[in-house]
Amino acid sequence: MDIALSAVASELASRFVSFLISKCRDQACLNKKKNLESLRRLLLRVHTVVEEAEGRYITSSRMLVQLKMLTEAMYQGYDVLDTYGPLEQIRARMEVSGSDTINFSAVRRFSSSTVSKEVQTALEKLEAATGKIAEFIALLTGCERMFRSPYSCYIYIDNFMFGRQVERQHVINILMQDNYPLKVPTVLPIIGGCRVGKKTLAWSVCSDERIRSRFSSIIHVNGCDIQKIDHGRFSNVRSLIIVEVQSDLDDKEWYKFHSLLLTLTGAGSKLVILSRLEKLARFGTVNLVRINSFTQEEYSYLFKVLSFGSSDPVDHPQLALIGKELATMMKGSLVHLNVYSSMLRNNLNVQFWIRVLKLYRSVMEANLSISGEHPRALLDRGNTVDITAFSPSSSSSRLMLLVGGKQSSMPGELPRMTFGDIIAGSVVLPVRFELVWESRLPPYTVISATCVAEKPEHSASPRKKRRRLGTSM
Repeated sequence: MDIALSAVASELASRFVSFLISKCRDQACLNKKKNLESLRRLLLRVHTVVEEAEGRYITSSRMLVQLKMLTEAMYQGYDVLDTYGPLEQIRARMEVSGSDTINFSAVRRFSSSTVSKEVQTALEKLEAATGKIAEFIALLTGCERMFRSPYSCYIYIDNFMFGRQVERQHVINILMQDNYPLKVPTVLPIIGGCRVGKKTLAWSVCSDERIRSRFSSIIHVNGCDIQKIDHGRFSNVRSLIIVEVQSDLDDKEWYKFHSLLLTLTGAGSKLVILSRLEKLARFGTVNLVRINSFTQEEYSYLFKVLSFGSSDPVDHPQLALIGKELATMMKGSLVHLNVYSSMLRNNLNVQFWIRVLKLYRSVMEANLSISGEHPRALLDRGNTVDITAFSPSSSSSRLMLLVGGKQSSMPGELPRMTFGDIIAGSVVLPVRFELVWESRLPPYTVISATCVAEKPEHSASPRKKRRRLGTSM
């Protein structure tokens, strides 16, 4: 009898513990879903405010700092939502179907407790950033609206400058100020790394209605030409001169050029220096505007927007996770982002996206193995990149990318191809060709590089080795 009672008690205790664990799991799952939904609603509210701010002229530096903080918190929130939202959708489908065929590293990597903690943290950060959003909105209503044509709104999804609104406002505010003294041109340095969008920012500023109304002439000058300046390009009116500088300048040459502009341009003219070189900031008469690479959160969000286009990522949770992983591997390269997002947008197929992910991983690992560096770092420095894995048709030879910078080859010099051509494997690759990418945004920078198919150096065959051994014996 005692043995029977003990067995019954043990069974009841076991069932009670299982019930408690199940209840706690259900409660945790419910809290997680509630937090995800709260995060989604708060992001919608914040994004509305940010978009409204981007459409107004903000002259207050403190408001720009607050906008920057709000934008950073928003993209951090999107990063968490874009990771765990699709993850929960996939898990829910797996539970309903009882299948575990969906096998992404993101699904395996995160536990339920990790998801809940990350979502809760993102929610708290976003709530903290929106603590004084009511005052910000009230001040925003007093800011002048920007002019936007219907056409620029129509192409907003695909051809727009992303993530530089605060820097753009800083530049516009400086250019709209009067010079002191009035006749001496103000010099504004815009400094940033390789291919971070300096020229795109300058074009966007020059296209602004207020800037075009203020300056009668906008002139672009190559830094290499300041010694042999064409006087005929300048007139005695208020002018905005954009100087793109690739290498360091001699102080005497620069100040001679600056003094020359006093006689060639009108009062109130301004100079903008675009360069990667920090040392050129010494020529500035105002504080420099620094253009940094996108944060990983901003980069991932932009990759998602461009990759899905008009499609909703919520309808494609598997693709959303693949895209997130691919964006992480790209290390912030804007060229890679534009090339791959365009390809992926045209084919919303899981198997195709997985194939592209594997190809990129293979190229990345091959270059890390050979040189110890990521392809982006090699490209930025103009080094050779091994892209053999991109082309299934080049298995018998190594496909090397020889970066030559921004250039425009003479027609007919080399066959021209895109990344889509070589990844699709639909064309026979010549021994030597030009790989070309053109920016969708003005000034429509064309980046080209020469690709060469190199035959690998094969060692002697085993039969020949045996013969050599036989003759030597």
